[in-house]
Amino acid sequence: MTTLPDPIVASFIRDEDEIQLFRWPREGAERIVLVHGIGMGHAVYDRFVERISEEVDVTAVDLPGFGDAAEPKHAASIPHTADLLAAALRDQGLTPATAVGHSMGAQVVAELAARHPDAVDRAVLVAPTVNARERSVRRQALRMLEDIARGREPAVIAKGMTAYLRTGPRWFVKKLGPTLEHRIERTLPRVAQPTLVLRGVLDPVCPRDWAIRITSLLPRGEMLQLEGRGHEALISSGEPVARRVVDWMRSTPVDR
Repeated sequence: MTTLPDPIVASFIRDEDEIQLFRWPREGAERIVLVHGIGMGHAVYDRFVERISEEVDVTAVDLPGFGDAAEPKHAASIPHTADLLAAALRDQGLTPATAVGHSMGAQVVAELAARHPDAVDRAVLVAPTVNARERSVRRQALRMLEDIARGREPAVIAKGMTAYLRTGPRWFVKKLGPTLEHRIERTLPRVAQPTLVLRGVLDPVCPRDWAIRITSLLPRGEMLQLEGRGHEALISSGEPVARRVVDWMRSTPVDR
């Protein structure tokens, strides 16, 4: 249970797509925008948001069809989702910001940084997907099951299951297609901003060699690993992920 205060909530709608934005403002502080993984929504990251909001102005989003955002008729591509997010952030005056993406959210953040460099001054890719050697529904499902089998606390499992059930299997499968089709490795060389790649040492979904490859493709990439953490590192606790992100932001100047 966290003690997060109620956020400022805004909705951005374009055609059939809606993004919900949840902001915990901090006067004069640096901004971050948090983008969730597939099947998730902003609510599952409450521990991370609670911890990092002590030091930064944080906005967590629900992408179309996830969390509190209405389900559209069609699942947009990752680049289109990034364009929609850029428009939503500009609409709310939340650019530039450090963009933090978890799992599928890392794919969206990579596209956001590459396609809208004015909106992103730094990027953080946490447990980025999809491993190029395992681009299939079967392999991704096996890796997720392997991650769960390695042991998660009951509260984390319950939080994730609640989010997945709310998303629903039909929309999850629809969105899985664009996620698997996206080639993040083609986007990374165009990400000019300082970028941190963060993975848990125990993460089978984002293995070490894949994280190394991602980092090597970034013009200004840096990689950190979290001991004792798996794919759910951003969900399971506020520390140490928040501390790593804040320390990296403070040590990494931006081009303004």
